[in-house]
Amino acid sequence: MTISFPIVGILLAGGLSRRMGGGDKNLLQLGGKSILRHVIERIAPQVDTLILNANGDAGRFAEYGLPVVGDVIDGYAGPLAGILTGLEWASVNAPSCEWVATFATDAPFVPKNLVAELLNSIEANGADMACAMSKDRTHPPFAIWPIRLKDALRAAMIDEGMRKIDLWTSRYKIDHVPFEGEGIDPFFNINKPDNLDEAKQLLASKT
Repeated sequence: MTISFPIVGILLAGGLSRRMGGGDKNLLQLGGKSILRHVIERIAPQVDTLILNANGDAGRFAEYGLPVVGDVIDGYAGPLAGILTGLEWASVNAPSCEWVATFATDAPFVPKNLVAELLNSIEANGADMACAMSKDRTHPPFAIWPIRLKDALRAAMIDEGMRKIDLWTSRYKIDHVPFEGEGIDPFFNINKPDNLDEAKQLLASKT
């Protein structure tokens, strides 16, 4: 069964990219276009609305034509802050929407059926949320979140100093949905310079 709900997609690009020497690693070139462009092309058809969560000057992302929304919590509080930002943005700008999907922006091979499979799992199992996994590893930034939990997440981050996604999700019923790639981990991410070289080789092998 394939189900369809209105979905707001949040591209998480609020980090500092320390292991890549700083800057926006998602703007690095891979196969003639940016890593971010690869991600957008795979994700945009899966959601109804797509926004970019990034801090600093929004102008550096102007060519992508997406709303750029900075973290609602100061201090580069990690991907959990981006998730909260997406939940609160959607509650105001897409009031009929009940779900937000989040995606890291350094994974150029993200599955094209990611959102559908996560939603189907939530529906089938009555879960509060769903997270992707591959090769026995979970990938918390690739997940579906209910907007109804935005206040609970804000309270956890502000009152408890919560910063780890897994600690917060442990309070709820979460499905972990496995994905397989064709000879490649679909959530292969580019954290270090040698990862970019590997991604170039993987992309060449797929074409």
